[in-house]
Amino acid sequence: MAWTKYQLFLAGLMLVTGSINTLSAKWADNFKARGCGESEEHSFQHPFLQAVGMFLGEFSCLAAFYLLRCRAARHPDTSMDPQQPFNPLLFLPPALCDMTGTSIMYVALNMTSASSFQMLRGAVIIFTGLFSVAFLGRRLALSQWLGILSTIAGLVVVGLADLLSKHDDQHKLSEVITGDLLIIMAQIIVAIQMVLEEKFIYKHNVHPLRAVGTEGLFGFVILSLLLVPMYYIPAGSFSGSPRGTLEDALDAFCQVGRQPLIALALLGNISSIAFFNFAGISVTKELSATTRMVLDSLRTIVIWALSLALGWEAFHSLQILGFLILLMGTALYNGLHRPLLSCLSRARHPAEEGERERLLGASRTPINDAS
Repeated sequence: MAWTKYQLFLAGLMLVTGSINTLSAKWADNFKARGCGESEEHSFQHPFLQAVGMFLGEFSCLAAFYLLRCRAARHPDTSMDPQQPFNPLLFLPPALCDMTGTSIMYVALNMTSASSFQMLRGAVIIFTGLFSVAFLGRRLALSQWLGILSTIAGLVVVGLADLLSKHDDQHKLSEVITGDLLIIMAQIIVAIQMVLEEKFIYKHNVHPLRAVGTEGLFGFVILSLLLVPMYYIPAGSFSGSPRGTLEDALDAFCQVGRQPLIALALLGNISSIAFFNFAGISVTKELSATTRMVLDSLRTIVIWALSLALGWEAFHSLQILGFLILLMGTALYNGLHRPLLSCLSRARHPAEEGERERLLGASRTPINDAS
């Protein structure tokens, strides 16, 4: 079935905004500017402030939800389902997981490459599968277990590629290894978030935009308040600010004021996450969850290609192998192999039927006509 122009637009929007989200965060990390009262320039490494910006983008999905709701009230024939009453505090536990996981991933993004960051996020399949068996009582199919094993193999190959790659002064080998491990650790928290959402939220039939927006609201408020104690907590080598604290929001604002391109990168991060969530939800609704998974895999290729083109990282052939193994694991876990097998089966059956008809036709030929 051919895609409509609207479906093509949604697929393109998801691919572009998803790529911009990771690349803009990494782009901000590449800038250097003076902070408050500092004469020396330093890199913009403020992962927790960037996470606050991401939650602000998610929070904007709540505005999009209420706009759609107003439109549905004026046009009752629209496809928006009526919303059941629910307690918004149900979103607090997954929002806390989202806040913790996202903050850790932004810390890790400052330490490793954008492509490795995107590839290693595929580890969420492993922990989601295991937690769904342990806490949701789900039974995984053989293909899903094979997908988990394939994902583990892909993670090993991608990690090996990072070990063997050349490292500059900005990303030392120890930092890259730490960053990779932090990304995988963050996926454990993301998997817990997914299990909590499925166990307590999905049964209430909450609109996806409302769910994302409510979690964004909790994450934005809580993490914004946490920036105050983070200003005083020493963080040693994990800190990117001259004061050596966990997060220095004042230093970040001074750097933004002195380097406007940092503000542009932050704006790209905030706006892209809002459009990415909207596009992802719409792609699942208009096309399928499988299409969304394929587009998410294409996003990894785009991020990797642009990172190489911009000179942010060096090429390593092992990354190609690692990505392909991870892609196979994702496809197996999400059941993408089933339509491919059914297509091959349908292609084989007509050929077999034609051969059978030919043989039967030959056997029905009268003996006196054979001469």
